[in-house]
Amino acid sequence: MSRPRIEMRVEHVMSTPPLTVGKDEPVQKAARVMFDNRVGSVLVVDSDGKLVGIVTERDLVYLIARGIEFLASRYPVWEIMSEDPVTVGPDTSIQEAMEKMKELRIRHLPVVDDEGRPLGVISMRDIIELMLAFTDFIRKPREG
Repeated sequence: MSRPRIEMRVEHVMSTPPLTVGKDEPVQKAARVMFDNRVGSVLVVDSDGKLVGIVTERDLVYLIARGIEFLASRYPVWEIMSEDPVTVGPDTSIQEAMEKMKELRIRHLPVVDDEGRPLGVISMRDIIELMLAFTDFIRKPREG
């Protein structure tokens, strides 16, 4: 007899609402949004609100390593963003999202709707929090 399989989906653990900036916004604004919200990425959208890129902490490190951080107030986000990031839909399984993140060596995966508009982000932090909740659940003594 097999047990029923419970499959968690990305929509259950993704961070919402999505934090976004326009592609022509200065890098400094993207960094401020990340700092103010204590997150490691911000999604970049076009004028229609569709996802066109992602800026991560890693992108900001590259900017500094290139010695142009002093231009952050004028440097547009599109110059440093990762274009056309890999995305998942809200119905994607956590397992599939984790496999993509591992294979691509990324820590942030945008979640988009059918039209390419951001719904949220699933990050390694979200997955770790899920695993911690799961381990707490299985460690608790059961009554009855």
